[in-house]
Amino acid sequence: MARTLARCNAHYERASRRLPLGVSSNYRFWGKSRTLYLDRARGPRLWDLDGNAYIDYRLGYGPTILGYAHPEVDEAARAGMEIGGVSALSTPYELEVAERIAGMVPAAERVRFANSGTEAVMASLRLARAHTGREAHLMLEGGFHGLFDAVLWRSERREVDGRVEYVVVPDSQGVPRRVGDLVHQVPLNDCQRLEDVFREHGDRLAAFLIELIQGNCCGIPSTREYVETARKLCDRYGVVMIVDEVKTGFRVARGGAQELLGVRADLCTFAKAMANGYPISAIAGRAEIMGKLGPEVPQGGTYAAHPVSLAAAAKTLEIIEKSDALERIESYGRRLWRGMDSILRDYGIPHSFSGHPSMGGIVLTASPPQSMRDWEDSDHELYNAIAANLNDLGILCEPDSCEPWFVSTAHDDACLAETLEKVELAVDAALEARERAARRA
Repeated sequence: MARTLARCNAHYERASRRLPLGVSSNYRFWGKSRTLYLDRARGPRLWDLDGNAYIDYRLGYGPTILGYAHPEVDEAARAGMEIGGVSALSTPYELEVAERIAGMVPAAERVRFANSGTEAVMASLRLARAHTGREAHLMLEGGFHGLFDAVLWRSERREVDGRVEYVVVPDSQGVPRRVGDLVHQVPLNDCQRLEDVFREHGDRLAAFLIELIQGNCCGIPSTREYVETARKLCDRYGVVMIVDEVKTGFRVARGGAQELLGVRADLCTFAKAMANGYPISAIAGRAEIMGKLGPEVPQGGTYAAHPVSLAAAAKTLEIIEKSDALERIESYGRRLWRGMDSILRDYGIPHSFSGHPSMGGIVLTASPPQSMRDWEDSDHELYNAIAANLNDLGILCEPDSCEPWFVSTAHDDACLAETLEKVELAVDAALEARERAARRA
């Protein structure tokens, strides 16, 4: 299963002298000997500097929903270039894309654009605070909402006097601990715990920030009961329900996870799939709340609503809305799950699938996880070994059991057959390695 990464490794050595970790995002660093550098990408595949080809199930953490270098989207982006670049003025593309979003997402009464999911969530949280006059917010354990101080918090499991407790701690150095006074976390799908937190802190909460399908924790979905409970509690306590659809938006359904679970957000955020990889994000929601944007609440940026990204978004959303793209993606994802299920069953490995077939988690535990706490009890070590083997074999998935597998319209029957063949090889090799280690011990 060995692959040659000599050129990638050499480039890492040079890059690490100028770039921290040799990359421009922490999540691209996979170690000194395994960090990849891209040469090119087309359709469902990409090639590294060493010429190794991969069928890609990361897809940039979800943006590339139509496959790399999609000809219609790229042609639209080139048309966007004809505007001439950034002018600090608006273009008609903004209204076109806002209308497309509003046509698919009922909650999107008003829309504003930014450049990244982090920026969109920052703006939505600021809006919620302005609307309510409160400062605290509630998040889910295992949720991910970008890289800024208010959301860089996690629940850490600790044993205290023989009891397991979860303590909210900063997820980065440099995050002021006093910010944690405004942060509360709850486990997903625990209605009783959610009600308890609202009863205790509801009058101080500006927002409940929730991923209906947890994009950085195996794609664990909310139950309909949990979502209905959350919506009722937010209404009762005057808390803004912010649905983070940065990963799920225009991927799991045309109306996002809100459509799947029958809930309407007060505010919602989008990014990833809306432009097939071109950098853009959106904040959308109730007209009353969005109307605070202006002198009361600033939001904007030099590169926000860039005409190239907007032109790509307009074409991507048109394809998603008017074609069977999402149905084909879901069908492929379900067939992938069925094939993996058969392989893992043959090896007697307890497993389950979580989330949606277009961005699903593979969890090595017998029952699908209902929260991050369930995922913590899965066999991470075996999954990570399988994932590393898959990467060596040319199937690119995140080497971390938290991350879902993403599917695009470009994945075809040839991809599926090759993927399943190599999954079997990767599982077999991981189990053999585990047995050897056990004998040595």
